[in-house]
Amino acid sequence: QSQLVESGGGLVQPGGSLRLTCAASGFPLENYAIGWFRQAPGKEREELSCINSSGSSTYNVESMKGRFTISRDNAKNTAYLQMNSLKPEDTAVYYCAQRPRRLCFGPYNYWGQGTQVTVSS
Repeated sequence: QSQLVESGGGLVQPGGSLRLTCAASGFPLENYAIGWFRQAPGKEREELSCINSSGSSTYNVESMKGRFTISRDNAKNTAYLQMNSLKPEDTAVYYCAQRPRRLCFGPYNYWGQGTQVTVSS
């Protein structure tokens, strides 16, 4: 059974860091572009970043540049989101998702269950 499982969320103080992990099972992650999203209470889900299948190209929304970094390790069938200088407004459920292609365009077709990130003192 194919799955994407996020982990690494939790409670962190403002200014702190977290690294989220997206582990794939049941299929080779190396064939697909992977993105990270988040959804805060009462808000729409927003895309944060995407990385192509080889890891040679990434896309980040402007507001995340300099704080969030997407990466992947295809040998481990895993993608990551490094989040630094966290702010209370970063509190949300974070999801990883798969595109059915190698490049970062077009819709996503497969989602993980999400991991909660709470930024609070």
